[in-house]
Amino acid sequence: MPLPRLHPFRPRSLALLGGHPRERLIADIGAGLTVGIVALPLALAFAIASGLRPEQGLATAIVAGLLISLLGGSNVQIGGPAGAFIVVVYGILQRHGLAGLLLSTMGAGVLLFAMGALRLGGLVRYVPVAIVTGFTNGIAVLIALAQLKDFLGLRIAAMPADFFGQIGALYAHAATLNPGAPALALACMAVVLLWPKNIDRERPLTGTRRWLALLPGTVVALGGATVVTALLNLPLETIGSRFGAIPRTLPALAWPELSWAAAQQLVIPTVTLALLGAIESLLCARVADKLTPDLPRHDPNQELMAQGLANLAAPLFGGLPATGTIARTVTNIRAGGSSPVAGIVHALTLLLILLAAAPLAVHVPLAALAGILLVVAWNMGEWHEFARLRRFHATYRALLLGTFVLTVMADLTVAVEVGLISACVFFVWRMGQLFTLKPVLDQPLPEGVVAYELYGALFFGAVGKLEPLPEQLPAGTRALVLEMHRLVIIDSSGAEALRELHRALLKRGTALVLAHVNAQPLDLLHRSGLAGELGDAAIVPGIADLKSPP
Repeated sequence: MPLPRLHPFRPRSLALLGGHPRERLIADIGAGLTVGIVALPLALAFAIASGLRPEQGLATAIVAGLLISLLGGSNVQIGGPAGAFIVVVYGILQRHGLAGLLLSTMGAGVLLFAMGALRLGGLVRYVPVAIVTGFTNGIAVLIALAQLKDFLGLRIAAMPADFFGQIGALYAHAATLNPGAPALALACMAVVLLWPKNIDRERPLTGTRRWLALLPGTVVALGGATVVTALLNLPLETIGSRFGAIPRTLPALAWPELSWAAAQQLVIPTVTLALLGAIESLLCARVADKLTPDLPRHDPNQELMAQGLANLAAPLFGGLPATGTIARTVTNIRAGGSSPVAGIVHALTLLLILLAAAPLAVHVPLAALAGILLVVAWNMGEWHEFARLRRFHATYRALLLGTFVLTVMADLTVAVEVGLISACVFFVWRMGQLFTLKPVLDQPLPEGVVAYELYGALFFGAVGKLEPLPEQLPAGTRALVLEMHRLVIIDSSGAEALRELHRALLKRGTALVLAHVNAQPLDLLHRSGLAGELGDAAIVPGIADLKSPP
């Protein structure tokens, strides 16, 4: 058997070697600076919400963000830590510790690179929309729930990883509420939501609002909250009080501890991170394609290979999983980014901020980060899909709601597994329902001949409809004709069902004739040997060619 042809490794950044117009270069540098500033509070917030130190989020945004832009298959995609990973990363940390998380991330990187090299990038789009929407909304709920501790300023040493445990912990510590925390968090949310944004290219902002929009609302909220907390000496928990000082350098390069026993327990977390990373990055790239119709479309396989290398490298600096991020990618596009230069500049911007201003982060109040993450969770969820459920089929509603509930109350891995299995079952059932047999009544037939027309696909989920056919034939039937013009495909189970039908008819002295057989069914009939058993006279071009029963 020949080996599969591997996808060539061709990063989109190679196009820059042919030259980059000065105007585009300036626009890309400006967009990269903007995205770097936007990414700063998100990198800190995602790391803290995941149960890690804030510098690990910055390291991920710098290392993974640089590699994804430098080696990826999209002109404008920005990579880094993502909100979708928060729940999964927190759960892995609780069960397997930091070493387990780093190994899982690197394993996911290997899987992502292999998926891209084997040209599997296109398969991700076959994940049903209902499942993607269900777990995305479920993750958004869990992110919001996890932020309530810092949003309310509750004194909880460690939040449980499960939904009901978190609810119980919040209830048990409700008496420790710090009134200043929700007030500051709500103010940050208001700033992020109401701050001017240049999001409409056809009607851009003008005047003062245009200049204000150049500064991201998240940065304004974070900076304002930090200044207010320091000047008023508010009794709020900060990054410094919880984590201490942030070093002005990337974490030291180190290989995580390897253990075969631990690796055996990390198979499911590794696969979960890989699938989630692939889905998130390729969905983000497709959104970017829609927003940039004048740029080349992304290469999904190259993008997966870049994501794989980024997730192999980030854990060496203590980083968390990384993927394409929709919010930062859209920000890049709106700011004028049109090439990987913008993503590279974004990573270098974060590196400069780390080197120059890391000590200032100790004053950032955690309530402000919680407020920003609540806005992220709200924007992440596709809440309008719940209102539209009544328009869709019951199977779509069951998939979306089932995946959502399992994501929130059980586990993301379980939700995706059950969702995919359910989607397959529903698909088989639906395709089985579409396969029909209808008696042919509008054509003259020789005496003793009964004809049925087959519609759809004759596969393992529909073969049961052929089994009662011999008992339904009237007495004296000498030939049963199956008109297969509208039978588009047949699988091995369908071929075997036809063989069983042929044998059952022979016992009754009835011949089986197949008319107008399409190319794929005819090829399978020959390869399975059924055509030889029936004989050449039993496969005819059409019913009109059947002069008399064989």
